[in-house]
Amino acid sequence: MHNEYKKLMRRCIKLAKKSEGHVSPNPLVGAIVFDDDFRIISEGRHENYGENHAERNAIISAKEDLKGKSIIVNLEPCSHFGKTPPCADLIIEKGIKKVIVGMVDPNPKVAGNGIKKLQNAGIEVVVGVLEEECRKLNEIFIKNQEKKASFVTIKTATTLDGKIATSTGSSKWITDEVSRAEVQKLRNKYDAILTSSQTVIKDNPSMTCRMKNGRNPIRIVIDTNLKTPPESKIYNDDGTKVIIITGENISEQEIKRYPSNVQIIKCEPENGHVNLKKALEILFEQKIMSILIEAGGTLNNAFIQNNLVDNLVQFIAPKLLSDEKAIGFSYGCKRNKISECNNLIIVSTKRLKNDIIINSKFLH
Repeated sequence: MHNEYKKLMRRCIKLAKKSEGHVSPNPLVGAIVFDDDFRIISEGRHENYGENHAERNAIISAKEDLKGKSIIVNLEPCSHFGKTPPCADLIIEKGIKKVIVGMVDPNPKVAGNGIKKLQNAGIEVVVGVLEEECRKLNEIFIKNQEKKASFVTIKTATTLDGKIATSTGSSKWITDEVSRAEVQKLRNKYDAILTSSQTVIKDNPSMTCRMKNGRNPIRIVIDTNLKTPPESKIYNDDGTKVIIITGENISEQEIKRYPSNVQIIKCEPENGHVNLKKALEILFEQKIMSILIEAGGTLNNAFIQNNLVDNLVQFIAPKLLSDEKAIGFSYGCKRNKISECNNLIIVSTKRLKNDIIINSKFLH
């Protein structure tokens, strides 16, 4: 594989990431037009949902004739009419001779059809350049398309010995200000942030995104018995959608206590609690493609043990609580053997100012 293709694909991925938080439920895509000497002619990205795709932005921004030129893109060009015309048609129209693709589009409406259309028009197509990195970039979109389900990540901030709070509930602050700023970037990436009624009652969090030019994710509370105070900060009407998932037996009178901006959805129970699998199905039907869980050990554990979590992002501070009664980020199971552990694979690690981030993928 040509090393220049890899360099350009990495640039595509970097371009695409600039649109995190703005294109859902669409994928993150970057595109670059270049000549035979690998001189970059133009580039573009899918900037906002419903607007031009990356290939179209790259092509229309070019200041020269594109006949005989090449284009590289991290995801197969679309071949169908959606909110925008097919990118494959525009590539053919402009006389581009070669298309380099990171991965085939998992969307059944495309799924190789864009590549076939280009090849049938006599265009050379190279597929699979940095495919693993391209799949990582769009892991949310891939799960949405292949599993018809939301992508779920648990975010935790812990000490080295895995604790999120002391036995008295003290938790501010385990990680430093640099880590907390990184959390805001993570929130901006996800469609929704989900927490428990216990966390709302104990901490009264706002659950907003406080990064510059960031967007607030939809706020979701799992509240089986609808016991969270209606005046909680998380229910503030700041223009962001707020959802409470509650039990089936909640009365309309109880529901009316909450602000009008709060959507309350009843969900069937499981062992006296909201059925989390059903709750996620409901949220996917609401077009929530990705969910970041920021909750306590009980709810985290419930999601994990029901095999409902894709990723675990741990912010770990170089501190030890060394208290057997301190609160862990996941608890509630009794395990007699190490072989009964939940298994993950570490995808990446990153050193911040004082803390580290470990991003792990669950092996189901």
